[in-house]
Amino acid sequence: MAGDFPIQQENVEIQVNQPETMDQGKIQKPQESVGKVKVINTCNVKPRKALGRKECQLVTFDLPYLAFYYNQKLMVYKGSDPFEKSVEELKASLSIVLEDFYQLAGKLGKDEEGVFRVDYDDDMDGAEVVVAAAEEISVADLTDEEGSAKFKELIPYNNVLNLEGLHRPLLSVQLTKLKDGLSIGCAFNHAVLDGTSTWHFMSSWAQISSGSTSISVPPFLDRTKSRNTRVKLNLSKPSDAPEHAKSAETNGDAHCKEAPQLREKVFRFSEAAIDQIKSKVNANPPEGSNPFSTFQSLSTHVWHAVTRARQLKPEDYTVFTVFADCRKRVDPPMPDSYFGNLIQAIFTVTAAGLLLANPPEFGADLIQKAIVNHNSKAIDERNKEWESNPKIFEFKDAGINCVAVGSSPRFKVYDVDFGFGKPEVVRSGPNNRFDGMVYLYQGKNGGRSIDVEITLEANAMEKLEKDKEFLIEA
Repeated sequence: MAGDFPIQQENVEIQVNQPETMDQGKIQKPQESVGKVKVINTCNVKPRKALGRKECQLVTFDLPYLAFYYNQKLMVYKGSDPFEKSVEELKASLSIVLEDFYQLAGKLGKDEEGVFRVDYDDDMDGAEVVVAAAEEISVADLTDEEGSAKFKELIPYNNVLNLEGLHRPLLSVQLTKLKDGLSIGCAFNHAVLDGTSTWHFMSSWAQISSGSTSISVPPFLDRTKSRNTRVKLNLSKPSDAPEHAKSAETNGDAHCKEAPQLREKVFRFSEAAIDQIKSKVNANPPEGSNPFSTFQSLSTHVWHAVTRARQLKPEDYTVFTVFADCRKRVDPPMPDSYFGNLIQAIFTVTAAGLLLANPPEFGADLIQKAIVNHNSKAIDERNKEWESNPKIFEFKDAGINCVAVGSSPRFKVYDVDFGFGKPEVVRSGPNNRFDGMVYLYQGKNGGRSIDVEITLEANAMEKLEKDKEFLIEA
């Protein structure tokens, strides 16, 4: 009943160059050979059985991400069966898991009132699967801690806006034969799902691929149970996206000639290092605080180090941002299996001089208070504010001199086994990177070890690499 819900409307009138990958709604086929990676074929995979027509309204938690880029993940595996056999088995298991996760086999659409939704029908193309070969590249070549550029040819949909899901598949997978293994590169439409849902899908797909006949935890697909306000956005093509998406060529940077050079690097913290960081932060807790969690302890450790590396003036502000899972924060709480975006950015800010002049528990206390205070009431107020004046997210919205943390070491990414062993490498692709973006992953060695993937301006990264206090070196 559309009349029961308020409809908000935003007119976006920014002129933006349409990416070259689009041609009046038709998708251009990938080049047959790109660098060391040769595309062998491209096909589509649908749910194994007919499901009929399905529609699912996107909600307030989803809509701000329409003008971000597809979320990219890369998993690299050693060995495996003959590549061709693995490809057929992965496609077969994908068709089974898409019966439950059918939204990833659909496309973005709009209802008669212009409200975005996910549409699925049996006559749609389904998910895209690209099969490629890069037999000069070994698994070891992809285990370096530095950079993401080398992954670009192994993951589809570089520089593709989520808004293009109106015309493109919402999931694209690239299966690439390596010299001594294979890689699985995935591009997920971020307007449709967050990190929790991404890894729920990946673990479910791996479960089927490893021989299970059904998945252990089906997705909870009714997004309107988390928020049922209908918000109309006048977005229909990439040229309607905000200024940060002016050029798909620059991945969110409209002034690439003036932009600082960014570098990405993974810093690996062992269990012993994590325990040392946590112990130090909890040595003298501020009055009234709770014990600081591993996340809060590691976050303040990173925030301090990045602020030192940037050499900010004492009076410069620095913002810590965490994209927090709100499944258990909303009222009523949603199950962990909720499929969609159920995250919100939580911010805390202080002066750089104040942060660095104080012991680490000062920053940890700021982070803890911001997280604790982001309860169902705060979430509801944030949603109402956005619904009254919809704003599509831009990278700069993460805050000035920011450290913005996404992903979570709670995701058991190294347990995603498709039947040929656990991955050697799990990384994020080049999309959606900006100065201060941090991804936290479960460490490959398991336990409490954590990999910290950081994107920083090149000069700051050079200083961070030499910071023994950050690296936990004697």
